[in-house]
Amino acid sequence: MATFLIGLVILFVGAAIYGKFCEKVFGPDDRETPAYSKQDGVDYVPMREWKNSLINLLNIAGTGPIIGPIQGILFGPIAFITIPIGNVIGGAMHDYFSGMICLRDGGTQMPDMVRRYSNKGVFTVYNIFLSVLLLLVGAVFIYTPGDIAATQVFGFSGAVNDPTTWIIYGVIFVYYLIATVFPIDAIIGRIYPIFGAILLFSAVGVFIGLFVKGYPLLNLWDDWHGIAFDAWAVDAATGEQAAFSYGQYFDANHFIPIFFITVACGILSGFHSTQTAIISRTMKSEKQGRMTFYNMMVLEGFIAMIWAAAAMGVYNLGLQEVNASLATGTIGVICKNILGSVGGVIALVGVIVLPITSGDTALRSLRLSISESLHIDQSSKAKRLGLSAIIFALVAVILVFAKSSPSGFNTLWRYFAWSNQTLSLFAFLGISVWMFENKKAKWVWVPLIPAAWYTFVTVTYIANAQIGFHIPWMPAYIIGVCAAAAYVIIVVWYGNKRAARLQKL
Repeated sequence: MATFLIGLVILFVGAAIYGKFCEKVFGPDDRETPAYSKQDGVDYVPMREWKNSLINLLNIAGTGPIIGPIQGILFGPIAFITIPIGNVIGGAMHDYFSGMICLRDGGTQMPDMVRRYSNKGVFTVYNIFLSVLLLLVGAVFIYTPGDIAATQVFGFSGAVNDPTTWIIYGVIFVYYLIATVFPIDAIIGRIYPIFGAILLFSAVGVFIGLFVKGYPLLNLWDDWHGIAFDAWAVDAATGEQAAFSYGQYFDANHFIPIFFITVACGILSGFHSTQTAIISRTMKSEKQGRMTFYNMMVLEGFIAMIWAAAAMGVYNLGLQEVNASLATGTIGVICKNILGSVGGVIALVGVIVLPITSGDTALRSLRLSISESLHIDQSSKAKRLGLSAIIFALVAVILVFAKSSPSGFNTLWRYFAWSNQTLSLFAFLGISVWMFENKKAKWVWVPLIPAAWYTFVTVTYIANAQIGFHIPWMPAYIIGVCAAAAYVIIVVWYGNKRAARLQKL
């Protein structure tokens, strides 16, 4: 338990210090925000700070900060340290600067930010990459909450041939369509406070339950290679039950890069930059950015820590099979064991809310990005509906494939997880160049340190992975290091070039 508590101290104390530092580097002021200068009653709508913060939290917190940590904790208590450190210097910083730059540039969306601070080639790659990712997000965040609702709440099979599965998918689908088409304050701004209350109940309830139930948690200084209390797992080779050891799992599964791809949203997520851009259009003041962007990502890190600890406790007590592929079932075990039947169901609803409230804004963001890139007027409800219909048709195709194919969803999730982390590299590029252009080059190490790390992580992973190039680990690591060095060199060179060009004007 001590390592878990140390991790929480790192998270909150580190966030207080580094968040204030990031705010100082950016320099928010009292200039008029796009919510007022471009107010249109649809996307540019002034909203209160607490509502913007809550909406942003629900937008960014999908199944990533729950499913990811449940799988990542199998690497042992080191997760309690790496999650908060990565969150403070990487994820929260990424969310703050991407949101604030979009805010200062007139409420622009991320594709336009990338175009503004890179070149045509990078922008084209990013725009295609982003569109595919947001489609995957929409499909994944219908699939996961739908299956959790079907199996854990209503007790259905969740099978592809069960009509109830598709009815639940359909309900989520209809909600996404409504949230995508109608003004942000008409649907999202009104219903999210309710969702937020449920989310906080589930997170706080599970957190308190960790101590009330006395869940046994390993520390860094404990014996990782011993049998983890009463935990057990299924031997992959024989299919028989076998003792589980965090140390053996750590040794066998390449903590770097696998852990940082698996945990994702609790540490850093490229998807978040598409969501902070949406909120940049509804903020009343730049000085609200630290709370709205930075602190909400820290809160997501807190959620990730809670679920990682709860999963370890469940595994250590032998209440759930130790198997990364059974993360969805682990959620149900945690909720019901800690909060009882009624409270457990409410907590499960909170878990279901997370991906739903990310999926709706992901598709909304995709509509905005496509419309602005292709100059499609969105003031007309009919035009918004027409563009949304095309997007939802593609999502439906992906969803049917994922559900119908035995390996469909696993393949979908692997590509989603990797592409999600890779997307952050484009945001770090934009942040770095913005610093060069705005005479803040001495602070460029702030985005470049996490950018270099995640270049190494994503390139190494895809080089080795079965969904990638099947290169052995040692050459994959070398390729990852070279890619990280190249990324830093190119960004610094390009940033200096852009700054020099501005000085001549």
